[in-house]
Amino acid sequence: MSIFKKNKKTPEKREWNITEKCLKLIFECAKDSHPKEFGGLLRVNEKDKNLIEELVLLPGTISGDSHAIFRLHMMPIDYTIVGTVHSHPGPIARPSDADLALFRKHGKIHIISAYPYNLDSWNAYDYDGEEIKIRYI
Repeated sequence: MSIFKKNKKTPEKREWNITEKCLKLIFECAKDSHPKEFGGLLRVNEKDKNLIEELVLLPGTISGDSHAIFRLHMMPIDYTIVGTVHSHPGPIARPSDADLALFRKHGKIHIISAYPYNLDSWNAYDYDGEEIKIRYI
């Protein structure tokens, strides 16, 4: 084993929650961007670190037919940002290879909202792209 090899820790498993208001905002942003992809960041409550309650939009984010490009250098220094959210204009909320690459680099939790952008058309994933459950409250 190399002494220069990074020791990657496995993050703890959490039970995540998201506010209904935040989830509805995600759906509305996705609908507004349709047929292009929408992208943003997820922010948790400062006291309840398991409650996603805010959507952060990065300046300069580019929306395309099959991509959303984040200008990550525009991300604020904010330790309450825990992951990403983006939409898929089609009916499948599964991550692409590009999505998985983003998941592994930025954040603990990621949401994909697929067309028609409602409670039945979204999924959440951890940094490895494994589907996880989020309770909306």
